[in-house]
Amino acid sequence: MSFGWWRLFVAAVVVILFFHGFSGAERAPNFTFMHNATTAPDISYYDYIIVGGGTAGCPLAATLSQNYSVLLLERGGSPYGNPNITNLSTFGSALSDLSPASPSQRFISEDGVINARARVLGGGTCLNAGFYTRAPPDYIREAGWDGRLVNESYQWVERLVAFRPPIQAWQSAVRNGLMEAGVMPYNGFTYDHIYGTKVGGTIFDLEGHRHTAADLLEYANPTGLTVLLHASAHKILFRTKGKSRPLAHGVAFRDSSGTKHRAYLKNGSKNEIIISSGALGSPQLLMLSGVGPAEQLKAHNITVVVAQPMVGQGMSDNPMNAIFVPSPIPAEVSLIQVVGITHFGSYIEAASGENFAGGSTTKDFGMFSPKIGQLSTVPPKQRTPEALAEAVRYMDSLEDAAFNGGFILEKVMGPISTGHMELRTRNPNDNPAVTFNYFKEPQDLERCVQGIETIEKIIDSKAFSKFRYEGMSIAALLNITANSPVNLLPKHANASRSLDQFCKDTVMTIWHYHGGCQVGRVVDHDYKVLGVDALRVIDGSTFNYSPGTNPQATVMMLGRYMGKTILDERLASDESN
Repeated sequence: MSFGWWRLFVAAVVVILFFHGFSGAERAPNFTFMHNATTAPDISYYDYIIVGGGTAGCPLAATLSQNYSVLLLERGGSPYGNPNITNLSTFGSALSDLSPASPSQRFISEDGVINARARVLGGGTCLNAGFYTRAPPDYIREAGWDGRLVNESYQWVERLVAFRPPIQAWQSAVRNGLMEAGVMPYNGFTYDHIYGTKVGGTIFDLEGHRHTAADLLEYANPTGLTVLLHASAHKILFRTKGKSRPLAHGVAFRDSSGTKHRAYLKNGSKNEIIISSGALGSPQLLMLSGVGPAEQLKAHNITVVVAQPMVGQGMSDNPMNAIFVPSPIPAEVSLIQVVGITHFGSYIEAASGENFAGGSTTKDFGMFSPKIGQLSTVPPKQRTPEALAEAVRYMDSLEDAAFNGGFILEKVMGPISTGHMELRTRNPNDNPAVTFNYFKEPQDLERCVQGIETIEKIIDSKAFSKFRYEGMSIAALLNITANSPVNLLPKHANASRSLDQFCKDTVMTIWHYHGGCQVGRVVDHDYKVLGVDALRVIDGSTFNYSPGTNPQATVMMLGRYMGKTILDERLASDESN
């Protein structure tokens, strides 16, 4: 067999393995490569060490494991067997769980908005409302990504975790109301980002079961991957002696009992450590490892490895505002399924169902809940567990019928407003201090106002009329939201008259925060950390803007895309040698 034919044969085998999985591939949740970190040796060696088994880390690990030994460190536990994660009907329960074993970790930004970060294998895909949609073509071009590989990577993700949602009465009314409001044309069901109204994908299957980034580990080569759960990374280890630049060569982590472990890279100039710990976790770990703003590191007695003032800068969270619409008739339990993509820079979405999918026995109220923190912008002096508990007690005292209906929300694209992150402590399990500066830039506020005006048109539409009490004015609906007991903001009497004030008073998160390790500032276009060797950051912390209406599809795609890119680069390098 000639060398040329042999290369074609090898290429064909690689394609088959990548697109159909290894014959030895394992099915979730029965992964033999997944272990509690307490079972890990004190010292171990791998070709790649990935810190963070989240939305990007899981597809990245699965891809790299095809050809190399990979260690995936996840600070949380497994998503499997937890009905609060798996079932659409219990959406919100995981976010309202404040126990140490919870898959979510609450934090409050310095702006006062209650938020959450994932602490589970699969990351935010285990907690979110499930909407699956791709980034717009111009976003992909501006990122400098290869369009063909992007498309292949999206498809790779979609084969396992994306589904077409069943559209019922509430979502149909919102869809038709969007068209009446002029958000045209109607683009039907599509994963693509297109101006107009569409039905997008979901990671919930037809039985209402969630599929997460952890499921993408089914693509992994089980002999090439080790996943350690409850493994909290404390710092990246660097070699500096005899090096022109610091060289990342290991990770120090602790298991749930507090025992210290170290994982090192095997010898090999191409081996790397990759941080995929999310928009809070990735800049936080860089700082804890000595890569960050020098004065801040010195204030925490952290040895400066590289003074990098841009680590933790450019933090953004897309503002979300909503109008709650009580309904005279029952509305199906639904999360995000329909979206209106406007030309003015606001995305319109909706969710519905008795108790907002919290269930009448649990009273979690899904997305509209003080337990989750949605609609809860808390003044600094009122950020107390007692204040939150009082809001929860008030909600629990209300009749179920008071929460029949749903809400229509708008999310500001981008956004343009940015903030920053700072360390509070040297403990990686503690939340850093983060400021997002919601609506600091006037254009973000203008987009919110236009979004709320569009929602008002939907509520006034003929298509939506059966879900609205006759005679209930838009001002009354605005007041329901602005004065809701789940909102701990100081009340403004003009909130229903001034949409600017309404946006500011009722701002909340949709958990799409990003930045802190941005391309061109902290990492290069190959996601390599500037100023050091053998270290990359691959996740949403590298984004300047949130991709499309909802980012999870693109973050999963990026994990696969960069894994494939790294493999292809190593293959080309090996051939040239």
